[in-house]
Amino acid sequence: MTTPLPLFLRPTITCTLPETAMVMAAGLGKRMRPLTATRPKPLIEVAGRSLLDRALDGVAAAGIEHVVVNAHYFADQIEAAVKSRQHPARIDVSDERALLLETGGGIANALPLIRGDSFFTINADNMWINGPVDTLRLIAARWNPDEMDALLLLVPLARAHGYDGRGDFHMDGLGQLTPHGGLKVAPFVYSGLQIIARHLFDGEPAEPFTMWRAWNKALAKGRMFGLSHPGLWFHVGTPASIGETEVLLAEA
Repeated sequence: MTTPLPLFLRPTITCTLPETAMVMAAGLGKRMRPLTATRPKPLIEVAGRSLLDRALDGVAAAGIEHVVVNAHYFADQIEAAVKSRQHPARIDVSDERALLLETGGGIANALPLIRGDSFFTINADNMWINGPVDTLRLIAARWNPDEMDALLLLVPLARAHGYDGRGDFHMDGLGQLTPHGGLKVAPFVYSGLQIIARHLFDGEPAEPFTMWRAWNKALAKGRMFGLSHPGLWFHVGTPASIGETEVLLAEA
């Protein structure tokens, strides 16, 4: 694999960052059993560091000042892990103990905690490694609220380590997205990282629903876009995928 540039040689991007990043950490992690019998999936370690810490490390490195983490399964452990971090930003926990709200409902429930007209969402079970520049800053530099309601970081299917599906999206030359549909294979996989407009969740109740309810609003208006990730990406979804990811990380 290509050797990454030393930090002092890497280019930087000047951009306006969203104020808040929401890390989605409330899932049950059923495919990760038996490891999730006594702990939530975001606290499973890969190469000595938990998935949640890795996501929060990426947020901190980008310079984002506020984080929201949602919690349902073993919520006390998520709260304790957040409190133990030496994080330069404020971290709020969105409590879903009473009912697991899925991705869209989790955001609707957390909306009073989220700052700004747009914000990052990050799935805690997906790991990204920066390419030549910081990944979150790369997305923020591409974000244009005048033409976008959602901007998804995508991974080419051939480089989607740990992913066993048929792809999620097609992307045209301008970055506009269409979903998989009935075709056999789609060339891009959703990385679990995006910037999304707050207004897509206006009026939505704090009830279980997926991200697609918001995405479908953006798709209907031609305001859903993607950006191909230039670095490494891993979906850590099963116990076997942990070792596979650690091997690839060591090689990188």
